[in-house]
Amino acid sequence: MEERLRVTGAWRPGDHAGRRQFLTIAADRPFALDSGELLADVTVAYETWGTLADDAANAVLICHAWTGDSHAAGRAGPGHPTEGWWDAMIGPGRPIDTDRWFVVCANVLGGCQGSTGPASHGPDGRPYGSRFPVITIRDMVRVQARLQAHLGIERWASVVGGSMGGMQVLEWAATYPRRVASIVPIATCLHSTAQQIAWGMIGRRAVRLDPRWNEGEYYDAAPGEGPHEGLAVARQVAQVTFRSDNVFSERFGRGLAERSSGDGFGLWEEFQVETYLRYHGEKLARRFDANSYLVISKAMDLHDVSRGRSTIEQALRGFDGPCLSVGVSSDMLYPSYQQRKIAEAFTASGNDSRYVEIDSPHGHDAFLMELDQLGPMVSEFLDRMD
Repeated sequence: MEERLRVTGAWRPGDHAGRRQFLTIAADRPFALDSGELLADVTVAYETWGTLADDAANAVLICHAWTGDSHAAGRAGPGHPTEGWWDAMIGPGRPIDTDRWFVVCANVLGGCQGSTGPASHGPDGRPYGSRFPVITIRDMVRVQARLQAHLGIERWASVVGGSMGGMQVLEWAATYPRRVASIVPIATCLHSTAQQIAWGMIGRRAVRLDPRWNEGEYYDAAPGEGPHEGLAVARQVAQVTFRSDNVFSERFGRGLAERSSGDGFGLWEEFQVETYLRYHGEKLARRFDANSYLVISKAMDLHDVSRGRSTIEQALRGFDGPCLSVGVSSDMLYPSYQQRKIAEAFTASGNDSRYVEIDSPHGHDAFLMELDQLGPMVSEFLDRMD
């Protein structure tokens, strides 16, 4: 990476806020994490669309995936270098219709786009860095519950999210069953499998082996001296799991990139797919924080709805509402059998649960791409809640 990037792509105080709003919790007493550690003065960055009804019954929570943030909808502009990651899903007349629904999306605890995470300043005025504790998906949801109360919403009409967002959806049903009326978990799982944990470990290892990571203490380094290479490699590993073999083969095949070594063979970036992965790695390094990547990755590996609740059935027994579980036919990261199990688990706990599938060659990322299929599924489901 020849460009001298900031050491972190995190949003930091002083940067343009864009559409973000901020809530500070745990100012009077610390916020207790699943690990037993405490955090004080926790900030939540969030965005809203639409108008909250007088009875607050039209609120929908959108939960973002691993490297997402609160900017789920809206144009690119100051504070938001890209348009909303689900822009075609959220807005007037769109599947999650903001003429009807009051939509909320919050950057997760541990994130780097306005909510408290490793790049944030702790009570001593220094970035947390390596001092930031390990967190869980459950911790993220407990912070969102504080935001729900702040907004005056007693019960979400629905909680919707894909991938890591889907993990949060499931935790809402298990942790706060009376505070959510329905759920839409997409391309996710009840608990992470050994293979999913293995992919996460490889990515974290790539960051750790970057000497510029410096054990997580890199925030005072000069521009260009952050752990960009390690973060880029971690993203490249993840990017392979986000798409299917067929998509890679059809798009790139064995096509060669621009030759770097004349008529012979070079060791680096001979193939178009290598160039594609380099682009995605560098793109993330510009907008994300390496420590946040590690913390959130670990939270995903720790995800298990039944942890501390004996069984899945015990975990879900308090929830009483419909569940629309959505899978992707070609998902290699969260195979569709996992979403089928979600639907079966909610059916077994006595809920109205249904499984539907996006038919796509694009793999895991289809929930961000195949909105012509996903949109009607979600819209029809929400119609039942209106």
